[in-house]
Amino acid sequence: MRILHTSDWHLGRSFHREDLLGHQGAFVDHLLEVVEAEKVDVVVVSGDVYDRALPHVDAVALADETFARLAASRAKVVVSSGNHDSAQRLGFGSRLMDAAGVFVRTSAASVGSPVVLKDRHGDVAIHAIPFLDPSALLEPWSLGHRSHEAALSEAMTRVRRDLAARTKTRSVVLAHAFVAGATPSESERDISVGGVSRVATSTFDGIDYTALGHLHGPHVLSDALRYSGSPLAYSFSEADQVKGSWLVELNAKGFASARWIDAPVPRRLSRISGSLADLLTDRSLADREQDWVQATLTDVPRPARAMEQLRRRFPRTLVLQFPAPVTDVQAPGRPAPGTSDHAIALDFVRHVRGVEATPAESALLQDAFDACCHDPELDVLVGASLGSDNDGGRSA
Repeated sequence: MRILHTSDWHLGRSFHREDLLGHQGAFVDHLLEVVEAEKVDVVVVSGDVYDRALPHVDAVALADETFARLAASRAKVVVSSGNHDSAQRLGFGSRLMDAAGVFVRTSAASVGSPVVLKDRHGDVAIHAIPFLDPSALLEPWSLGHRSHEAALSEAMTRVRRDLAARTKTRSVVLAHAFVAGATPSESERDISVGGVSRVATSTFDGIDYTALGHLHGPHVLSDALRYSGSPLAYSFSEADQVKGSWLVELNAKGFASARWIDAPVPRRLSRISGSLADLLTDRSLADREQDWVQATLTDVPRPARAMEQLRRRFPRTLVLQFPAPVTDVQAPGRPAPGTSDHAIALDFVRHVRGVEATPAESALLQDAFDACCHDPELDVLVGASLGSDNDGGRSA
């Protein structure tokens, strides 16, 4: 049996306000091409089909089109919900979809009841474990303590109970979790509960293949325990990650092999750093001019209209940042009595930036303080106006 392992589509997500739906649609086209070219029997999606519990209508339309196209392909489809998905919304119509060969599992009540498929070697039981909220399951499942490891351990107890009742059945598990040994990126939502989020790799011992979701980078924790990661980069921390899917093959005994298949890269991500002048003239950056760019400027003081200047060369610069400021070793002490607000502000600028404010900045600060300073004459006028309003227009 050939299984294509993918996860974390996050349909509807944007990238620093850039719409990704077209790029996600291109991945779906790629997915269908792989199914046909590689003679895939089953596509498994390990959670986070959508980016939010209330997905945009365009994201829902793309998911509908995707599942319809997969249902018409040679492959069966098994999907579990992730922490970004609404279990109720993603699972709507799941009993009807079963008949089309698209098996969507989003309820904790389904844990332990697999999708059973056949190949020439016999049965394969695919247990799609949805994202499990330990708080919601603490009492119903008698977890003992509130953690993801406790919830998944109980889920795997139910899975193993089912497998023990079967003979000569190979096993596949889908799980959406943070498994120890893998490295997260910046774009995953924290799923920790009381600081307890990691799950031990031993939780999945004895399973022929475990298709993990949640982390956006591919990881191989063991031959039979892998993350596919997301098909697109969703933060600049993923700029160096290779995106794609695992093509997994099961033989008569269980796991046989896994081969990586690259996903298309619609637009590359680049992180560049240096002074503004260097970035605008460095010839080695010519091949990055059409990338989505995160630029870190090292100039001190910070240059004016930096983003405007960067975008003349790198029109798709999305993030502009600066290194942490060099601050005084000695923080400013309590100001002496009579020190003006303007002087305190200038001292603060020098402390956090490491250099004095420019004359223009100093003048701007002075104008700001002058604009909001105490004006006794204005107070008298405002007070008189309020007094006349409160007594119905009669003079005191």
